[in-house]
Amino acid sequence: MIGQLGHIMVSVADSIMVGQLGTLALAAVALASSVYVVFLVFGIGVAYGITPLVGKSAGKGFIHVQGVLLRHAFWINLLVGIGLFLLMLLMLPVMDYMGQNPAIVPPARSYFVIVASSVVPLMIYLSFKQFAEGLEDTRIAMIISIACNLINIGLNYLLIYGAWGFPEMGIVGAAWATLIARILMMVWIWLYVRRAKKFKIYALRIRFVRFRRKIAYRLLQIGLPSGLQYIFEVGAFSLAAVFAGMISATALAAHQIAINIASVSYMAVTGIGAAATVRVSNQRGKGGKQNLEMTSKSIFTMAFIWMVFCGLIILGFRNVLPEFYSDDPTVIALAKVMLLIVVLFQISDGIQAVALGALRGFTDVRIPTLITFCAYWLITLPLAYGLSQHTTLGAMGIWYALAGGLTLSAVLLLRRYYRLQRAFL
Repeated sequence: MIGQLGHIMVSVADSIMVGQLGTLALAAVALASSVYVVFLVFGIGVAYGITPLVGKSAGKGFIHVQGVLLRHAFWINLLVGIGLFLLMLLMLPVMDYMGQNPAIVPPARSYFVIVASSVVPLMIYLSFKQFAEGLEDTRIAMIISIACNLINIGLNYLLIYGAWGFPEMGIVGAAWATLIARILMMVWIWLYVRRAKKFKIYALRIRFVRFRRKIAYRLLQIGLPSGLQYIFEVGAFSLAAVFAGMISATALAAHQIAINIASVSYMAVTGIGAAATVRVSNQRGKGGKQNLEMTSKSIFTMAFIWMVFCGLIILGFRNVLPEFYSDDPTVIALAKVMLLIVVLFQISDGIQAVALGALRGFTDVRIPTLITFCAYWLITLPLAYGLSQHTTLGAMGIWYALAGGLTLSAVLLLRRYYRLQRAFL
């Protein structure tokens, strides 16, 4: 959970520290982040392709398979990272046509270019992280996540505000801090996996090898649909940010605050989802029917408890949390109301995130991808646009639609998982 939080805490730190520069600066980061995060989560989803395969082969005792999987995943993820970066560069001109406040587009573009380049080292980092997690080693990802987020915060302070003689770079400084922190993450985990004694038996050597079509196909068969699942969900939230920006910079800044806070509990619960992928795939490999049933009860109970806890925290501190991001009273007031909706959909958000992870453990990705597409793109987004642009609800209409989409997705994915579990048992 802490390892997964590392992905979003970079954005949280950037938003809080940039928010001190004013509403327009926060709105600029919100616009850039709403585009960037779609590509980011697709990359994360693709990288997840290795985890259930490593977990299942470990359950069967196939030691020789692990090194082959890592080598193929490394090169696939590197190519995906480069491809995502090039695609993001193509998005730069599109920002002029998103109906946003013209004052926020140039700084958003400057921030976006630098942050976009960080996806390449991040994809390499994820190759090793997901491999280690497939073998139930999650501790190193937690340590790296905590350390590099602290480094990111320190660099933010130096580069955003120009402290200790460093140049005052504003929001561009936050982007450089993110890039540097992710390069350090990549180097750190590469050295760990290469040198750790526990991995010596797997003969892990990263070198260019002729692709085995079957292995590459299996990695992409799981990874690509997983990436699309995240695109459909997170992309809906990103387009929701665009809808908010079409109303005003104030609505976009408030939306960024609410979504930033909501994303903390969401990314944490995806850690339980990642654990579900490993445990479900491992028990499938072992044929452990009783343990699989206990795993299911545990993961969904943990997700429920965690999201209830987070909902109570957000409810109790909703009047305080927005003030960390902005001192604009209009932005703060709107964000406070949005956080009430965040509280309402916490359980749905957690259940659907863990169900996706558990289904990935069954290597079931096609139907869940279809479910997320229908829930978010065929229902949530049209409803969000209609309510926000053509009713008096304004930005709040976006959040009502998002709550409905998350609930629908949670119900359908949970039903799908228990159907597969009954068939296995």
